[in-house]
Amino acid sequence: MSNTPDQHASLGAMYSDYFLDYASYVILERAVPHLHDGLKPVQRRILHSMRELDDGRYNKVANVVGNTMKYHPHGDQSIGDAMVQLGQKDLMIDCQGNWGNTLTGDGAAAPRYIEARLTKFALEVAFNPKTTKWLPSYDGRNQEPLTLPMKFPLLLAQGVEGIAVGLACKILPHNFNELVTAAIAHLRKEPFELVPDFPTGGIMDASDYRDGLRGGKIRCRARIDIEKKGILRITEIPFGTTTGGVMDSIVAAAEKNKIKIQKIDDNTAAHADILVYLTPGAEPETMRDALYAFTDCELSISPNAGVIVDGKPAFLGVTEILRRTTDFTKTLLGMELEIRLTELGDKWHFSSLEKIFIENRIYRDIEECETWEAVLKAIDDGLTPFKKLLKREVTEDDLVRLTEIRIKRISKFNSFKADEEIRAIEAEIDETEKNLKQLTKFTIRWYEQLGKKYGKDRQRLTEISSFDRVDRTQVAAATETLYIDTKNGFAGTSLKKEEPLEKCSMLDDVIVFTADGKMKVIKVADKFFVGPRPLRVAVFRKDEDLIYSMIYRDGKDGNVMAKRFTVGGTTRDKEYDLTKGTPGSKVLYFKWHASNEESSAQMLIVHMKSGLRLRNLTRPVHFAEFGIKARGSQGNIVTKHPVEKIIIAPKDFTP
Repeated sequence: MSNTPDQHASLGAMYSDYFLDYASYVILERAVPHLHDGLKPVQRRILHSMRELDDGRYNKVANVVGNTMKYHPHGDQSIGDAMVQLGQKDLMIDCQGNWGNTLTGDGAAAPRYIEARLTKFALEVAFNPKTTKWLPSYDGRNQEPLTLPMKFPLLLAQGVEGIAVGLACKILPHNFNELVTAAIAHLRKEPFELVPDFPTGGIMDASDYRDGLRGGKIRCRARIDIEKKGILRITEIPFGTTTGGVMDSIVAAAEKNKIKIQKIDDNTAAHADILVYLTPGAEPETMRDALYAFTDCELSISPNAGVIVDGKPAFLGVTEILRRTTDFTKTLLGMELEIRLTELGDKWHFSSLEKIFIENRIYRDIEECETWEAVLKAIDDGLTPFKKLLKREVTEDDLVRLTEIRIKRISKFNSFKADEEIRAIEAEIDETEKNLKQLTKFTIRWYEQLGKKYGKDRQRLTEISSFDRVDRTQVAAATETLYIDTKNGFAGTSLKKEEPLEKCSMLDDVIVFTADGKMKVIKVADKFFVGPRPLRVAVFRKDEDLIYSMIYRDGKDGNVMAKRFTVGGTTRDKEYDLTKGTPGSKVLYFKWHASNEESSAQMLIVHMKSGLRLRNLTRPVHFAEFGIKARGSQGNIVTKHPVEKIIIAPKDFTP
């Protein structure tokens, strides 16, 4: 049976719907964190499961993983890996055992060998069943939190990275104390600025951070100290790499002759410690720059602050994330105060009822009652004269609770102590109402005590600095030699039987000037064509301000021109005309100098060809007469007559 067009359309629509469902699921339920608690679903389920199991003691990670599977519809491997990553951030989970090493990249031990429990910080900021919104788990057997009621910008403190369908998230970690300070500044309506802080330390240039939004970037460098003349010590590494990765990149650069080292040792334990032994004669400062230029000792990181807000993905800067999470914390604290106020009101109400019930011996009124309804009515009638002292109506539940008071409590009732308890409740009610009225001030105090309690050992690890990108051509090890074969017009590093010119690296460029007035910049290679008898072949250094002097003939029979020029900006492999470009042009004189004084001091004598009917067949040329112009300038006319030769004027020559 053949497929009809309607069937094809139906199948296409079905695939489209399925793909959209899958993409939405990956974005919302797997890869991207929620703004309010800063957690991906698997992380949230792990913490909820740990709170469910929490009794103050360590639990086997395998047990936590097994319990989390009630909420997470994926395998135990993904839960275990996510838990290890969460524990390595050293904020929410108190770890015991071998949890791996983020410096070396070593993995954690198996879940059955390591243990964990929630930190005191996590218990204080992340859990409150009374302010949590619940929803059924994937199989409907349990309730799990929509988000945890997180009273801290955990998203910025821990950082997160995730890849979804058509969307990625990369939020870098920030310093705990700086987040607390920024939250307080926001509550006080003061300006603040946030930049990352990495657990691996290092040096960071965040001048182009752009608030963590897409398009921004930061550059991280390892901390490299000069131990002594021939040794460099790496004590901190860039975020996102490992000591093994850094060492591999150094060895790879050495094998490509970009840097010169003798050997490298890794002594990393609790802290990074890599020793790089340099070759004799190597300059430590230059080699340090070479490590930044050619290895993972310097990395560029591009953030992309994507989060889930109101059930949809959104891209927010880190300052906006902090503002919203701080406002959410304020809302949660307000909810907790309102709940506490209700609880205190209920407590005050029943304490007052109990005092009235016992002091006025209303319990005696029920001794002769034969039915339950009569008991409740007797208590209610006994309370009637005192109801004006209460703040709300007496309910049936209140009457039932009074019947549950034990005889032992009645016999030992202390009226003075009861009054003290009621006054204490009233004082707490007044304090709670005051905090609700001044919720912003209360939130500020809450953050301040949080910082004092948990921020003592959380100083900034990454140094904020500003540094320029290292020019790779300036620090590449000159391990090759540039040779030239003038007879055949070739140059390169493989022509070892020919004339050596100078040391170079494989990253260098070579500048070539030819006899017909052309100039070209070519990358160093084993062998490349430069033309027969070139005027100059040399390593091209962009920071050199050489001044070139040239006399050329324009075409086969044209004017003889002179000029001084600098090279300026160039494009590799593009040929530039230093003459007018007339076919048959030829360079008659070519020199270069490092200073204007040397260039201006040049004095030449131009000899015209004999047979010309001229009074004087020579003409002096003093280059001080010519200004220094761009390489494309045509120059000044020296003579219109054919030239036989050009010689350097003697020292005692006077024009």
